[in-house]
Amino acid sequence: MKALLKASAALLALALPLAAQAEYPEKPVEFVVPWPPGDLEDVLTRLIAEKFQDTYGVPAAVVNKPGGGGGPFPGAVEVAQAPADGYTVGSFVIGVPLIGPETGIPALNPNPFEPVGIFLTYPFVIAASGDAPYGTMEELAAYAQDNDVALGHFGSFLIPTQVTFALAQEMGFDYAAEAAFDALDCNTLASGDVDVINTTLQLIKPCLDDLTVLASIGSQRTALTPDARTVGEIAPNLDISLWNGLFVHKDTPADVREKIAAVAQEVVTSDAAQKLAAETGALIYWQDAESAKAQMDKDAVTLGTVSELIAD
Repeated sequence: MKALLKASAALLALALPLAAQAEYPEKPVEFVVPWPPGDLEDVLTRLIAEKFQDTYGVPAAVVNKPGGGGGPFPGAVEVAQAPADGYTVGSFVIGVPLIGPETGIPALNPNPFEPVGIFLTYPFVIAASGDAPYGTMEELAAYAQDNDVALGHFGSFLIPTQVTFALAQEMGFDYAAEAAFDALDCNTLASGDVDVINTTLQLIKPCLDDLTVLASIGSQRTALTPDARTVGEIAPNLDISLWNGLFVHKDTPADVREKIAAVAQEVVTSDAAQKLAAETGALIYWQDAESAKAQMDKDAVTLGTVSELIAD
């Protein structure tokens, strides 16, 4: 009996290291999208989750955790506080790593994340109703001198919103009122709750013919609104990229990141993803972790200019 117990103990001792070294992934993986479902980052992240599940044979799903006036930061906090093991992956806009540390949220300062890769540049726009008494940013600036104009956005701390505020400052006007919404779509303008919205083309595509796109935020015009100038064209010092990428806690093992990246790259370079790009005007691609960090550094410089304008 003693010999049997000793043999069993020896086998258990050998088995424990093997269990501890189980290969990733071995349990369900969550991709956290801190926005309501339906927009481009959500659609593409779902495709990535589905491919991840097919590739590795474990459940993988998108979990939407919108934060309302808090933007994506409540959802980002959940990713930051999860174990750094690759089982909770954030699908984040540029504002999470660049603005998050400045929000006063302890879990986000210092920035706890590193990019797995960037996969999307949004066709983000500043839009108004088609019957608005202004059809360009210059006309809006002139109109706002004597009239109140209300702006709807996804959160005052978010980069698209800050760029919109900074552009107004650069053009010599202020929005008389502004408010954050969980969704900014055709109904937002039709309801009369606000006069101008800062949103993505995907959310207003159904009524795009009834709206006026005053400007797009980014370094190039969108395929769906080729006549609308970019903010960078109007004010070159405000040229910034509005991207979305996959992020994990900085302590996540390299081999885990590589597995996530491999699936994501396969998805976003597929024919299906490129068809989506053509239909929405978005840029869909794969930018690896090293290039993503360089992009973040560049955008951080522009963001400094934006912050100075808003402060003034």
